[in-house]
Amino acid sequence: MVVRKPFLAGRQEFAALYGVQGPQVTKWLGRGALDYKHALIVSGSPYWLLSFVRDYGQTQTRSKELDTRVLKQLVAEQEPGVWARSVNEVPPLVGLQEATQLFGLSSQQNLSAVVRQGRFVPADYRLSGSPLWLLDTLIEAAPDIRAKSRTVMWAIVPQVEAALRQGRYTGPGSVIVPRGPAAAKAS
Repeated sequence: MVVRKPFLAGRQEFAALYGVQGPQVTKWLGRGALDYKHALIVSGSPYWLLSFVRDYGQTQTRSKELDTRVLKQLVAEQEPGVWARSVNEVPPLVGLQEATQLFGLSSQQNLSAVVRQGRFVPADYRLSGSPLWLLDTLIEAAPDIRAKSRTVMWAIVPQVEAALRQGRYTGPGSVIVPRGPAAAKAS
């Protein structure tokens, strides 16, 4: 069965859709013109519903024009997909940080190397330069990953899987960690 995943956009895709640089999205967040209500936080980064991003420009006091070519390209890259209206419609997503915990690995760098070398299941998404998987993709691929490995067990940690499925995962990657000037203010 082919899983129809929701269309999503990270910061870079959000910026490209409105013809701005990535830091502009961060400025919109800082000014309160944008929030995370229509986003999921995966591996410490926001991924917004593409339906929200598509309509965002029209909701602003100073309308922003959407680049429809970029929108069509994003949709084509994520097909087959669905236009989700709520983050509750998005199945559990896993980035490198969550996958490291899911498989009980000691280091994200080890997983990153395996992914870069093409020895891991292909990502369901590649947004803002990061690989993302549907949780079910990794669960289904675990036996094959395990069979191909000589050194790593690739055993699923049941508590992490349950937390991800139930939307109560609070491990690494579950929040956005402030960086730069925001980090200095937080400390």
